[in-house]
Amino acid sequence: MTTPSPLIFRPILLDKVWGGDRLARFGKAVAPGAKVGESWELADLGATAASGAGGGAQRSIIANGPFAGRTLHDAMEAWGAAMLGRAAKSPAGEFPLLVKFLDARENLSVQVHPSPAYAAAHPGAHLKTECWYILHAEPGSVLYKGVKRGVTRDAFAAHIASGSVVNDLVAVPAVPGEVHALPSGTCHALGAGVLVAEVQTPSDTTFRVFDWGRTGRALHVEESLACIEFGPAPEAVKLRSGGAGFGSALTTDYFTLRHLSLGNDDERPISPGGAMAVVLVLGGAGSLYSDAGAFAPVDLRVGMTVLVPAGVAGEAQVSAGELRRVECLVATVP
Repeated sequence: MTTPSPLIFRPILLDKVWGGDRLARFGKAVAPGAKVGESWELADLGATAASGAGGGAQRSIIANGPFAGRTLHDAMEAWGAAMLGRAAKSPAGEFPLLVKFLDARENLSVQVHPSPAYAAAHPGAHLKTECWYILHAEPGSVLYKGVKRGVTRDAFAAHIASGSVVNDLVAVPAVPGEVHALPSGTCHALGAGVLVAEVQTPSDTTFRVFDWGRTGRALHVEESLACIEFGPAPEAVKLRSGGAGFGSALTTDYFTLRHLSLGNDDERPISPGGAMAVVLVLGGAGSLYSDAGAFAPVDLRVGMTVLVPAGVAGEAQVSAGELRRVECLVATVP
């Protein structure tokens, strides 16, 4: 078995009717005028939804090191606890996170993911708790998340039928730097003009409630009504770096997301507790390295996603380099 080391991946680009071309600013191979809605940065799904990623498997291909050309799943199986540490595989035996960049040129469908009760009763449906970190938002852009207080299930169903259901949703401004938790069962939609980084549990099960008048895409009204948790979603969190290190965090039952901002030769441990970490580089440039020389340094650039296995996470450092800055999101699994 090879010694664990940080992994980088080939992004999986997915065309969407609502997508655009702004992921090019994160180093993705997106042509002007394209409709790329999602870049799957880190994925390990043996099956996807036909209405989502097409129904087949989507497993990230490793682009560096001894596992180059093989899948994330292969490395996880080979490294075992040296990869996952305290984290557990998903119920399907897959990597416990799915990480994406999303470009909403138009509104995404109003949708919901299976509630715990629905997932327990339907083996093919999987929980999908996610969060959106707002990277960019056009003036006036909004997010839809949660149902207004007092709206009943029957009223919501009637408004789906009449095409007015958006009026039942809570709309909040899209503010760069804020992160929004969306527990499974939350009715939500990403509004037009918003670019986000998304960290979620590994699931592609999505039920569409409303699709803004688009044709040719199925709705899942009965399934949606069985899953929706009526009421508002959690408030947004502003991730603050705490100076040059970690500060505030967004914590769910499945993962924790923190922000790291370094400048002018600063350096910080990426995972002081030694938990496996996923690093999304949002801005600037820097380096990921080991003080003990356990792995070769990794040059960090905008749009890169790096998986730091638990076996080396405790000694992994991020440095901005002289006269440089680097900004990252760091996701860990409890």
